[in-house]
Amino acid sequence: MAASSFFLAVAVAVVALAAAGGGGAEAATVEHTFVVHEMNATHLCNTTKIYVVNGQFPGPTVDVAEGDTVVVHVVNKLPHGLTIHWHGVRQIRSCWADGAGFVTECPIPPGRQHTYRFNVTGQVGTLWWHAHITCLRATINGAFIIRPRDGKYPFPTPAKDVPVIIGEWWQLDLIELDRRMLDGNFDDNPLSATINGKLGDLSNCSGTVEESFVLDVVRGQTYLLRLINTALFSEYYYRVAGHTFTVVGADGNYLTPYKTEMVTVAPGETIDVLMVADAPPGYYHMIALANQPPEPDPQIPVFTSRGLIRYAGAAANNNDLPVPMPVMPHQHNTMPSYYFHKNLTALALPERHRVPMHVDERLFITLGLGSICRGTNKTCQRRRSPETIVVATMNNVSFLHHNTTSLLERYYDGTSEGLYTEDFPDRPPRPYNYTNRELIPPGPLEEALEPTFKATKLRRFKYNTSVEIVFQSTTLLQSDSNPMHLHGYDVFVLAQGVGNFNPKVDVSKFNYHNPQLRNTVQVPRGGWAAIRFLTDNPGMWYLHCHFEFHIIMGMATAFIVEDGPTPETSLPPPPPEFKRCAANGFSQP
Repeated sequence: MAASSFFLAVAVAVVALAAAGGGGAEAATVEHTFVVHEMNATHLCNTTKIYVVNGQFPGPTVDVAEGDTVVVHVVNKLPHGLTIHWHGVRQIRSCWADGAGFVTECPIPPGRQHTYRFNVTGQVGTLWWHAHITCLRATINGAFIIRPRDGKYPFPTPAKDVPVIIGEWWQLDLIELDRRMLDGNFDDNPLSATINGKLGDLSNCSGTVEESFVLDVVRGQTYLLRLINTALFSEYYYRVAGHTFTVVGADGNYLTPYKTEMVTVAPGETIDVLMVADAPPGYYHMIALANQPPEPDPQIPVFTSRGLIRYAGAAANNNDLPVPMPVMPHQHNTMPSYYFHKNLTALALPERHRVPMHVDERLFITLGLGSICRGTNKTCQRRRSPETIVVATMNNVSFLHHNTTSLLERYYDGTSEGLYTEDFPDRPPRPYNYTNRELIPPGPLEEALEPTFKATKLRRFKYNTSVEIVFQSTTLLQSDSNPMHLHGYDVFVLAQGVGNFNPKVDVSKFNYHNPQLRNTVQVPRGGWAAIRFLTDNPGMWYLHCHFEFHIIMGMATAFIVEDGPTPETSLPPPPPEFKRCAANGFSQP
């Protein structure tokens, strides 16, 4: 199909969708049982204990239609607690089912079970689910697909859709990894990337080639690849030799079709792409390559997984031919990620894309690192010594995670005094050149900005408040990008840029016509991202960077959204299946 015809077809489909109003089969209840357990897996000459659901890595796909009710019974056979988070599901008036450990619920204890029940009205596309306690999401994860109720997409119907889950292979036990990071040790790295749990043939052991993910295709057909980044540590570039992609969705929302040879997907993000099998029949490699900032540690290993596109009828003719490899960027070149994310716009549907044109509350949030004294929640006088531990901050506050109670439960019961405060700051305590490269290594400039503290500081919003946030990545002791995930909401991404945000100039770049709707916003390395949303979903909603080390280090907070004026705009009481912290063996501090 010619490009002009493709875009015309999309435009016609969008009009048809808007006119149809979501007809189709009646909504159903889709029920799953997740048994979470340990099992052994052997890769790279070593057998490793991993944590999985129903014996699968990645875990089972939850496949539903818009408007369905989802019921998942989680049976915990691990020796420690966990929760399951339904990443990107808006959980309208069902905050109790969000699955954010110690934020919306206490973990499911060993040997116990818990039922999650929620509705997926008003969402279509690719989301995912994962463990939300410690580093377990590295292997306890899976796709969450919401199909249109009437079966119609605003793009040519694919012959097949395939989840492509990019992750990491850790030889180190994930519980031990979490313990080390809590103690301030961030020297561990995964051994490889994975595609749908496969390390690929670039990894070998004693002459045995590791298994690769293989996608079988038929020439002339179109495939919908649902890319999901479940990695703890890295953003990934993804490319297939000899093929191009048309990006059509992200985070469960449609995008204006965007043609590209390579996709960038950050931790927590999902990207939907169409790939036409239009190459000469044969074999073609796909590559998932982690991109890493060059500073402060240029010696981070290369994490790569290689899979295969295999055309029908190609085997007999191509066994002796070299398999084409895609050309990938350098692992430390982060600019392709910036341009990829910057070029995406929404396929605007009238009922969803109404950007609030007024702003009730503005926040400017810096994202960086700092240090505190080991064993306390305050800064040390002797920084850069064994007494200190490095922490991550938002506006120079490192979030203190509680591990004996649920913030939502205490808020709902009116017993939150002494647990948290509601004074998360609007701005950092002092302005500075946030992207000055001289702040990356320890030195006089950095030392003046490094002192911080840990506290559970939240922010409260009235119902139906228009909120604008500018996230500013800093170079304070690091130069990472920051994939910021807000539970319970899709947010309009108005603009992204590199360098320091300048309101006198950059506000004029805001896209009010067709900004992306995202639940995870990639804040560029040494740059900024501006978002806007309406607080129309009451509850307690976790906001955090989706790099696992940043979460553990404290780059997080939570937003309280008050009830609206009616029962339909208020958070209902906990459902019958919800287990309070006391019932799960946790005592209030």
